[in-house]
Amino acid sequence: MARIVRLTATGPVKIDAREKPVSICACGLSKTFPLCDGTHKTTTKLEHPGRLYEYDPLTNAVIRDEPDPRAGETPSDAGANPTP
Repeated sequence: MARIVRLTATGPVKIDAREKPVSICACGLSKTFPLCDGTHKTTTKLEHPGRLYEYDPLTNAVIRDEPDPRAGETPSDAGANPTP
């Protein structure tokens, strides 16, 4: 079953490991997922609040850009069964 996942992070999650820090992708677009490759730096310059974006999985090009019907909701507003 395929699913669309809503990711709202604009940067990585940093983990300070003993030997060297590791950055985990939180935007979902990294070519080296689950590790961050910096792709979020490009998308945060192009994206606008209140918009919903879908990216091509091979090229990371925007293939859908539309008003976000859930703009303004907090994660707790969405509940356990959020609507698309």
